[in-house]
Amino acid sequence: METKILLKESEMPRQWYNILADLPNPPPPVLHPGTLKPIGPDDLAPLFPMGLIEQDVSTQRWIDIPEEVLDIYTMWRPSPLYRAHRLEKALGTPARIYYKWEGVSPPGSHKPNTAVAQAYYNKKEGTKRLTTETGAGQWGSALCFAGKLFGLEVLVYMVKISYNQKPYRRLMMETWGGTCFASPTDRTEAGRAILKENPDSLGSLGIAISEAVEEAVKDKDSHYCLGSVLNHVLLHQTIIGLEAKKQFEKVGDYPDVVIGCVGGGSNFGGTMMPFAGDKIAGKDVRIVAVEPTACPTLTKGEYTYDFGDTAQMTPLIKMYTLGHTFVPAPIHSGGLRYHGDAPILCQLVNEGLIEAVAYHQTPCFDAASIFAKTEGFIIAPETAHAVKAVVDEANKAKEEGKEKVIFFNNSGHGLCDLAAWDAYNSGKLQDYEHPEEAIKEALKKLPKVNL
Repeated sequence: METKILLKESEMPRQWYNILADLPNPPPPVLHPGTLKPIGPDDLAPLFPMGLIEQDVSTQRWIDIPEEVLDIYTMWRPSPLYRAHRLEKALGTPARIYYKWEGVSPPGSHKPNTAVAQAYYNKKEGTKRLTTETGAGQWGSALCFAGKLFGLEVLVYMVKISYNQKPYRRLMMETWGGTCFASPTDRTEAGRAILKENPDSLGSLGIAISEAVEEAVKDKDSHYCLGSVLNHVLLHQTIIGLEAKKQFEKVGDYPDVVIGCVGGGSNFGGTMMPFAGDKIAGKDVRIVAVEPTACPTLTKGEYTYDFGDTAQMTPLIKMYTLGHTFVPAPIHSGGLRYHGDAPILCQLVNEGLIEAVAYHQTPCFDAASIFAKTEGFIIAPETAHAVKAVVDEANKAKEEGKEKVIFFNNSGHGLCDLAAWDAYNSGKLQDYEHPEEAIKEALKKLPKVNL
């Protein structure tokens, strides 16, 4: 059996898959932050180019990938599908474990799959500058990479705790010509309000989003980009799952369980949605979302309407949420520290098509350490959560004496996260579980929506 299952560039999918065409129930409408009424395309025009807005609401099953985007994708796509022979042997499991390796992209994660597409549609409609937020820096660095390819200026608000923990991702952004600030800043009204209330704020994705949105709407030549959550973002990421399905066909296999880590939902959404489409059509496949106990959105959040940002500037979406004022503990998985999740993903969880589990960060690093010592890759702390679930599934298969095919998305390398590995290796890594009372307090501030 091969270790790497490869596709030729000519075999790369030429269309993205839109699961909205196959959902059992239509998605709840997105609401205007001022009127709380369903939002229209013109309401989103100050933030996004119309090409992306149209994708966000489209129910067309297949959407063509522009040739310019496909051409850039060939810099790293198709990405390899690995059979984890050495991990299987170390665990002594009868399970067959596969992983998609997205660390081959220039920024080292899955994020360029949508960053390149978003930069393309913005350039096409005359945008000159992009603003965004980033947690651990994977998204910020990906957008700076994509922006440079299309000649666009990129300004990034990076969550302060991650800005301090992960200086090399900031350097990546700057190397590609981007500008990066530690959020909250004194550059925006949203940032100044947070600093007035808490001068020592370590920031959150919700705060950084508020700053990036405010920066975009005050400049007619700027647009805002989001690296996760929105429908068009997950749409672009489906190239991961679509490639994987072709690769499984090459070896005559198919997953019994599909696993991915979840912060906002982009890497997991893009991986699982082509398989979720199969599940909706009757295929027997389990789909498991993995999140940190320090930010237990899917496992302890409430499924309701909420703002995507702290300052209540973004449209409201129906999702599992811990409340837009939620500020998580400073875990090293900066990309998983978001109070909400993608509405498509949340709808599938709510309707029972997807399972969700939460883990502390130390056992996730334990699993990622086994992975590094067998498969060789030092992976991002976010991906470590997926690997923990994979190890649990493989051990369960061993206990039951059953063959099982386990597939997960290895969403990126951890070579800019070595401070986290240093904390783990030296026994200084701390586990956090967000207090129930703090979650209840944040949920009290949810907007009142009557539809």
